[in-house]
Amino acid sequence: MGDRHQLRMTRRRQTKRRWRVALAALVAIMLVLGYACMDLADLAPGPLTLAKTSHSSVPPAVMMGEPPTLVADKPGSAVDAGQVQQLVNAFAGTPGLGNAYSLVVRQADGRVLAQKNADQARQPASTMKTLTAAAAASVLDMSSQLDTEAVLNSSASSQATLTLRGHGDMLLGVGEDDPLHVNGRAGLGTLAGKTAQALRQQGISRVTLAYQDTLFGKDRAPKGIEANNADGIYFQEPVAMAVDEARQGRNEPFAYPDAGGVYLPRVQNPAGAAAAVFASRLMESGIQVDNAQGPDRTDHAQGKVLASISSARLSEIMSLMLRNSDNSLAELFGRLTALALDMPNSPAGAVKAVTSTLNKLGVDTTGLNMADCSGLTPGSSLKVGTLADVQQLALSEKGLTPLVKGLSVVGLTGTAARRKIDNQADGLIRVKTGTLDHVTSLAGNVIRRSGGVLVFAVVVNDPEDVAAARHAVDTLVGSLDRL
Repeated sequence: MGDRHQLRMTRRRQTKRRWRVALAALVAIMLVLGYACMDLADLAPGPLTLAKTSHSSVPPAVMMGEPPTLVADKPGSAVDAGQVQQLVNAFAGTPGLGNAYSLVVRQADGRVLAQKNADQARQPASTMKTLTAAAAASVLDMSSQLDTEAVLNSSASSQATLTLRGHGDMLLGVGEDDPLHVNGRAGLGTLAGKTAQALRQQGISRVTLAYQDTLFGKDRAPKGIEANNADGIYFQEPVAMAVDEARQGRNEPFAYPDAGGVYLPRVQNPAGAAAAVFASRLMESGIQVDNAQGPDRTDHAQGKVLASISSARLSEIMSLMLRNSDNSLAELFGRLTALALDMPNSPAGAVKAVTSTLNKLGVDTTGLNMADCSGLTPGSSLKVGTLADVQQLALSEKGLTPLVKGLSVVGLTGTAARRKIDNQADGLIRVKTGTLDHVTSLAGNVIRRSGGVLVFAVVVNDPEDVAAARHAVDTLVGSLDRL
């Protein structure tokens, strides 16, 4: 009896406990549902809502070396002309600067904010490359590539002759195609592999190799360029094909293929050297090359193209040229422009092609004298207004985008990467640098912090103190973003 009573009491307690738990759960559910309803009605804070929402997008991160996109038609706040003049006066008063300098600062629409000695022509050094880049970008298809081809002259297995034919790619690699770099984008190892496969399909396992290097004729080097290229390290004349611009002594494979400032002696016969590399790669691919140590030079390559490789796009090569201030590539662009316009196939023809194109583009070429297309040869001269015109044109013409994108970014890329003009201005200033023993120059554009873009050009010749002159130029340009 006692056990039954105890059992009934236990069951009653369990029943009451279940009811209490159920009631508590019901209350909790009602509270949650109630709060959710209040959240939907925006009567309580929370993520739920019945109201329409607007979606915002997060702008993409700006990659290192890529400053914000330039917009020339948004002038921003008005520029204080007095402020600009103060900067110019401070520049002009720099001890050691000398008197042979010219400068101009403009708004992107061409309005002059300040200028000094702008009517005097000066030697521009490598800022000359911006003129060549503007002309080439407006004439050539900048999305096109330069091919290097293996041409089979005869399919008879007993006397098969293979010719390596180039179309101006001076940045060939020794191995496989390198899709990550401009220098070495087209690899002779890749070409050899493709060619060997095509030869085997025709039952050919043995060839004699020749190479063709007639693209740029016999007149290749600007007259007088040796005065600033005595050691042969700053300039390689244009050729139909070359490995790494024909530099000697770089380790293979190159650690930094696109690095600038690599000044080494050049091989005497770049196209022949490239053909020798190709022969070695063919041998490694199982094709016997009878004259692998000394491929023959030929003026003609007729027959079937068995295989080809392609350089980086011309726009990429132009960016490399401007970023690294590459004299050889600048002259190459001049020659390609001359060929495209049916101008004389010579350094003089390249200069004529560039100047005539600039005139058609509306650039003021008064006082312009181009001794070459790179600015390395002594004797070139121009007015700073010509440099500024090119910068304005590049900002307004979509076809000249490669010129804008190719400029060095102060503090980030190219020849201006370590040029500490102003830490706060890093990434806001795109420039083309120019340096010779007696010349320091800068031309480019600046993104203002208050909005809008300015263009500028500064050229100093024969300074009394080269270091002081360069510092003065840097100080001036490094202050423009704050106007």
